[in-house]
Amino acid sequence: MRCQIDIDVRGRFGWRLVASNGRSLAVSATAHESHERCRAAFTAMCARHARAGGGVQHTAEGGGWVWFVWDGGGRPVATSARAYERHATCRASYERFRALLAALDPAGPELWGES
Repeated sequence: MRCQIDIDVRGRFGWRLVASNGRSLAVSATAHESHERCRAAFTAMCARHARAGGGVQHTAEGGGWVWFVWDGGGRPVATSARAYERHATCRASYERFRALLAALDPAGPELWGES
């Protein structure tokens, strides 16, 4: 498991949680002005996971399901890395991600590929 920070075409940063098999599990729901702010946002999300909300909803196009995690203020902080065809599969992915947040050590160098 590792967390990668990507830069978009507008020069803003977003994190992506990647499983050991290379599949993206979740991505940041917002873009950040700097690499440092993006990493801090991921760390804060992990630290506050117990107070976060979230759930499953239709994609904007209506052709599938995605999940979101919201911070305590109701702002989206994470979303599924892909759309799911079935609600139950999306819900299971959401629940696995929430359990994973509780177990992650965002300060660990191995998560960031620094070891």
